[in-house]
Amino acid sequence: MITEIRISGIAKNSIVDGTGIRYVIFGQGCPLKCEGCHNPDTHDFNGGRLVLISQIAAEIKKDPLLDGVTFSGGEPFVQPEAFAALADAVADYNIFCYTGYTFEELYKKPEAHILLNKLDVLVDGRFKKSQRTYNHKFRGSGNQRAIDVKESIKCGKAIEIDL
Repeated sequence: MITEIRISGIAKNSIVDGTGIRYVIFGQGCPLKCEGCHNPDTHDFNGGRLVLISQIAAEIKKDPLLDGVTFSGGEPFVQPEAFAALADAVADYNIFCYTGYTFEELYKKPEAHILLNKLDVLVDGRFKKSQRTYNHKFRGSGNQRAIDVKESIKCGKAIEIDL
């Protein structure tokens, strides 16, 4: 059973990482290293720190203002079991996740489903500096999509939503 997660940091009461007021966990480690990445300090797989999942969950549950929890990075799908365990621990909250992978890439990987199945919204796609935008809510580049994960899994294809 996974009890720890490697994180780069935490942002409490964020309004820029998904709808409403959110608790954001920045995972540590990313193989994608997108040019112009907003969080390049999260790329090193040996960086950050190990934290107990139960400790993060307890902190989240103490905050009555939260509308949801956001997984960001780094790349959450390099630690799918740990992020899935955290999602289970805070299952009463809306779970939003940023990933550099597309829904289609993740859907084809059985090992990604352990986390994918726990999510409500997925913002997918690598950040593309050439497509940087400030016109799409909660997305950094025009190629990124906001996806209703539960509906997409039912249909077997990405179902985009407006945020």
